[in-house]
Amino acid sequence: MFDLALHYGEGPVSLKNVAERQGISEHYLEQLISGLRKAGLVKSVRGAQGGYTLAKEPNKITVGDVIRVLEGPIAPVDCVAEEDPEFCQKAENCVTKGIWEKVRDSIAGVLDAITLEDMLKDAEKLQRDANFYMYYI
Repeated sequence: MFDLALHYGEGPVSLKNVAERQGISEHYLEQLISGLRKAGLVKSVRGAQGGYTLAKEPNKITVGDVIRVLEGPIAPVDCVAEEDPEFCQKAENCVTKGIWEKVRDSIAGVLDAITLEDMLKDAEKLQRDANFYMYYI
């Protein structure tokens, strides 16, 4: 998703190019992109110049959106899942449930506060900082 964000507005990006740039298997990337497409986070374009693009602007897609599609609900334990928490007979008297809810909410808060655009800005800053230093011999 970050790679697609880097090339947002340039037209469709082939999975082959993404796989090469990111050093991952094209087959694995195909599996990931399928779920992202079904979730409405990416669009596919057919044809010779086809590929994939973000379905929304990078500032409208959060890391939380991506994680939930690829990894499932954000919850450290099943009984505090964001959707359809698993029923537990001990839930009413469970001392740790409140802790797990706070952990879930903290993680979700961080992931939902970071957009792909934020990541692009961070990458740009890292690149600038890396090029800032000049060494003289």
